[in-house]
Amino acid sequence: MTDAVIECSNVWKIFGEKSKDAYKAVNDHGLSKKDILERYGCVVGVADVSFTVGRGEIFCIMGLSGSGKSTLVRHINRLVEPTAGVIRVANQDVNALQGPQLRQLRSESVGMVFQNMALLPHRTVIDNVALSLELRGMSRDERHQVALEKLKLVSLDGWGDRFPDELSGGMKQRVGLARAMAADPEILLMDEPFSALDPLIRRQLQEEFLDLSKVLKKTTVFITHDLDEAIRLGTHIAIMKDGRFVQVGTAEEIVTEPADDYVADFVKGISRLELVSAGKVMRPFTDAQSSSGLGPSVLATDKLSKILQIAKEHDGVITVTNGEQPVGQISRYDLLNAIGG
Repeated sequence: MTDAVIECSNVWKIFGEKSKDAYKAVNDHGLSKKDILERYGCVVGVADVSFTVGRGEIFCIMGLSGSGKSTLVRHINRLVEPTAGVIRVANQDVNALQGPQLRQLRSESVGMVFQNMALLPHRTVIDNVALSLELRGMSRDERHQVALEKLKLVSLDGWGDRFPDELSGGMKQRVGLARAMAADPEILLMDEPFSALDPLIRRQLQEEFLDLSKVLKKTTVFITHDLDEAIRLGTHIAIMKDGRFVQVGTAEEIVTEPADDYVADFVKGISRLELVSAGKVMRPFTDAQSSSGLGPSVLATDKLSKILQIAKEHDGVITVTNGEQPVGQISRYDLLNAIGG
């Protein structure tokens, strides 16, 4: 992983008047979330979560409603105060920041995009996008120039003089993303920004966001309850349940090596064709095996979809190479087994 931009260590959030007592009980006696609720009337929102996000990475946190993912992401810019734990953002201890420093972090280093954009209805699109720059004291001409550049990035050039009620849902999401980027933050926090949209629009915005990420290289924490979305977008994915991380890994690792039955149930319906590579499913050669005469070859990094096309035309095994020499083979049985999970 590249150098860490976000580091969270042993983060806890317990809601309730007796949160400190509840936290002590958790550490002293290992009480469960249910025990804490029954004994102290407190709710465990985040439980001992640690993770790092590298520069330019899209780190997806996914889980069902109530799993704690939205609570967790709000710790990064301290919209939620942690019960315990250390949070470092851009080499700053977020918990140690005082009013002016914390406001500077939120306005300059971290941009946030919510499911509900909360655009100001009485302001034009360009003035909504330029809001953070206006609060910084930037002149009208300068901030409008920046806002126009960001609107062009999200394919809304020409819409700056319109008002939010003239926009579709997908267009409002684009305005929200442009507003977050206008301050040129190092980090983007995105809390289910596309979940309320129609599937076709949602897929389109996902693709546009990926294209933007390749250009802008923003470090992003992306919250979603949709595993397909997490797999499509995430450099790494964390599966969250009851306030805890159940598994963290690449999409391929989570789909092919689920940590437990809960994760396995999540991934059982996911297509592996564009996700799983030949190196994951091949049978490695031993020193005693000969790799000659084993038919067509693929790279270890090639996906199952490519191997499937080759298998349609060849009955025998397919050789897997590392680019220089053969390292394994895949039979039709291996291929079908991999596709079926």
